[in-house]
Amino acid sequence: LKPLGIKVAVITNATLIWREEVRQDLQKADWVSLKVDAVTTEVWRRINRPQKSLKLEEILEGMVKFADTFKGELTTESMLIQGINDNSGEIEKIADFLAELKPNRAYLAIPTRPPAKATVTAASEQVINMAYQIFSKRLGSVEYLIGYEGNAFTLTGKVEDDLLSITSVHPMREEAVMEFLRRADADWGVIEKLIEEGNLIELETKGGIFSPPLFNTGDKPSSKAHF
Repeated sequence: LKPLGIKVAVITNATLIWREEVRQDLQKADWVSLKVDAVTTEVWRRINRPQKSLKLEEILEGMVKFADTFKGELTTESMLIQGINDNSGEIEKIADFLAELKPNRAYLAIPTRPPAKATVTAASEQVINMAYQIFSKRLGSVEYLIGYEGNAFTLTGKVEDDLLSITSVHPMREEAVMEFLRRADADWGVIEKLIEEGNLIELETKGGIFSPPLFNTGDKPSSKAHF
């Protein structure tokens, strides 16, 4: 893409950033976002549920090494989960670590899509504001990343294919599905047909209809799509 003059952006959970070859590959990007939800092992394992052999200390060290040499735009994203990393002590630790990275911008996020566990809930408005104040004291630019991403999905004219393409990688709220159908000049019968065929799965959650990605046995992605 770069030879064509197109900038490259990478959003990563940084799981493998402790590897030198991974850091070298990331150096080629123009914009990189690192996920930093916790800097203490217990909290990190509760939120991210990493592979058992991974070590948080190595990952954090890899982030620092990468940030020290990266010439592009560096951002971070920290998701706040109620009852896990939403206390002032943990937020202070995250902010202190991010200050070491010196990102161009630090984003504060909450879960807006279906979590892997139904018991996961977003931090309160008061906590988000507290985190913003804590981050702002240590970092140059802090922004919220807590709003719904909108309903501006692409249409190709093939309604069923478009829906399956979107929902295979991006769960949709009911309001987004309805807006999509309106723009496509289609009705809810399309959804009912896809559900009946087993190509869509309906899941009720707060704020609309969601579904996280489903996997078959063997951890291979299912061919079914979700909304």
